[in-house]
Amino acid sequence: MSGHNKWSQIKRQKGTADAKRSNVFTKLANAVTIASKNGKGLDIAVEQAKKANMPKDRIDKAIARGKGELEGAQVEEVIYEAYGPNGVAIIVRALTDNKNRTISELRSVLNKSDSTLANSGAVSYLFENKGIIEVNKKLVPMSKEDAEMVIIDSGADDFSEDEEIIYVYTKPKKLEETKKFLEFKAIPVSEARNVLNPKTYTEVPAEVKEKIINLLSAIENLDDIYEVFTNADL
Repeated sequence: MSGHNKWSQIKRQKGTADAKRSNVFTKLANAVTIASKNGKGLDIAVEQAKKANMPKDRIDKAIARGKGELEGAQVEEVIYEAYGPNGVAIIVRALTDNKNRTISELRSVLNKSDSTLANSGAVSYLFENKGIIEVNKKLVPMSKEDAEMVIIDSGADDFSEDEEIIYVYTKPKKLEETKKFLEFKAIPVSEARNVLNPKTYTEVPAEVKEKIINLLSAIENLDDIYEVFTNADL
């Protein structure tokens, strides 16, 4: 197991920057729309929107939009691949109603950091689809040993931890099932989502790490970008 996506950990350690973005509701609404449209992952998308205090009527509209019950431009999910500084692999998940705008904005950000878009499949083979569930250790109402037994009984593929979080890994199709099992067993889930985890990490010089972090932040700050993944060892 290669472990959790290190970029996600860095964002968490930096605080609540995501929650302060003015466009966070738009991103979450688009995620709900896509989940509604695809017929999978809707419960988790709605839960994430609720945790961000998105108004119920906006969530309902996003669901209706995904079902085609509202007029207007349709939101699509588009995956872009790129080479970042030092040739590290980057995968960008966009939720957009205008692909031309999205790729233009993304290309502009990449160009400013000596990075380039890559052809489809150029770097995706370096990643694997995983469901990941985050559990805040401070909120677990049982011993470490008992919590580990519950995780094993949940059918999870694996788990790891850092000082604050337990990361539970599942097959993407079992994400919701595993999440519900943990919650039923009194283990509170902070976040659950499907991710692209790097199979191995690429080491980068210390002076390049900050450049990569700034690039990933700039990409995620674009209105149409929902998630970014990298194999850089940050």
